[in-house]
Amino acid sequence: MFITRRLEFDAGHRIPNHTSQCKHLHGHRYAIEITLSGDIITAEGQSEQGMVMDFSDVKRIAKEQVVDAWDHAFLAYRGDKVVCDFLASLPNHKTIILEVVPTVENLAQIAFDILNPAYRDTYGNHLRLKQVRIYETPNNWADCMPGE
Repeated sequence: MFITRRLEFDAGHRIPNHTSQCKHLHGHRYAIEITLSGDIITAEGQSEQGMVMDFSDVKRIAKEQVVDAWDHAFLAYRGDKVVCDFLASLPNHKTIILEVVPTVENLAQIAFDILNPAYRDTYGNHLRLKQVRIYETPNNWADCMPGE
C-alpha cells in the first residue's frame, strides 16, 4: 500500500550559473509530496488500525525534518559566494547553506536523504519512504526515489 502527504512552503533561491532568469534572486511556493509504503496496520483497537501511517504523523515528521527549516528561508549554494556573503550580512536572516546548487532536483534528493531514516519502520509495519516529489511550480517538479 502507498500513501502520500503534501505540504507547502515558501523559499528563495537562485541558480548562479544559469543562463536565463533563474540566475536572479527569486522565490517559489514549493510543494513537497512524501510517498510511503508499508503494510496496513491490522492490530485491533490501535489508533492507526486500517492505516499505513497516520497522515498527521507523516506531516509532523516532514515539518520537523525539512519543511520548517526551509520555509521562508533562502536556499543558497555554498559556492555562490556573493549571495552567501550578502545573506550573512543580514542580521538574523534565515539562510540554509547547501553543498549543491538549489535546483528542484537537488532539493528533492536532499529532502529524500533527510526523510528516509526519519520514516523507516516508524510503526513496525515495514514502512519505507518510496518517493519525494518537490514542485518548484505547478508545472515543474522532480521526483527522488531510492536507488534499487
